[in-house]
Amino acid sequence: MLALDLARPGRAFSVLCIGAHADDIEIGAGGAILSWIASGAEVSVDWCVLSAAGERDQEARASAADFLRGAARADMHLGAFRDGYIPAERGAAKDWIEGLKRLKPDVVLTHARADAHQDHRLICEFVWNAFRDNLVLEFEIPKWDGDLGQPNLYVPLSENTLSRKIELLHQHFGSQRSKAWFDEETFRGLARLRGVECRERYAEAFYARKVVLK
Repeated sequence: MLALDLARPGRAFSVLCIGAHADDIEIGAGGAILSWIASGAEVSVDWCVLSAAGERDQEARASAADFLRGAARADMHLGAFRDGYIPAERGAAKDWIEGLKRLKPDVVLTHARADAHQDHRLICEFVWNAFRDNLVLEFEIPKWDGDLGQPNLYVPLSENTLSRKIELLHQHFGSQRSKAWFDEETFRGLARLRGVECRERYAEAFYARKVVLK
């Protein structure tokens, strides 16, 4: 197994996070982001949520502020697309994501290609259209559809980092607490399974379709 040292003290790199809904980025990559910032690296983050209108706007802003605390730079970009209807606004969604190309990130975090949610799949497609020359890591989100796959890139998480991630998820996303899958057992169980796969206690997993080693 090859270990790549992306985040280390003093190293500067930029991350572009693109999620369909408030809580997507946090569930799929919140632990990685917390770990990278805590590593001492100079992490600059652009946090982008396409469907963040009304109550979800407030959730997205408050959550991002906590997950990105300590980052060298943290900017938010929030859209007002309807949850579940992003494919019906295909042209506008594509233009929105194309507008992010000016940011020129080192790493892009977004949804997985095989995600069963229609909004998630379309965003992944548009991200790959827009960021052909960037390192794109696709995160996973557990759900009723049972669409978890076989990832090939892992970010180990400490017990403290995982606990902090779960704490922030429950603190900021009251709108999701009624859902049967949204609980500590789900998040901790998946992190433990991914940890087993990379010989760590806990981890978040990603799909890296194309990587160039220099």
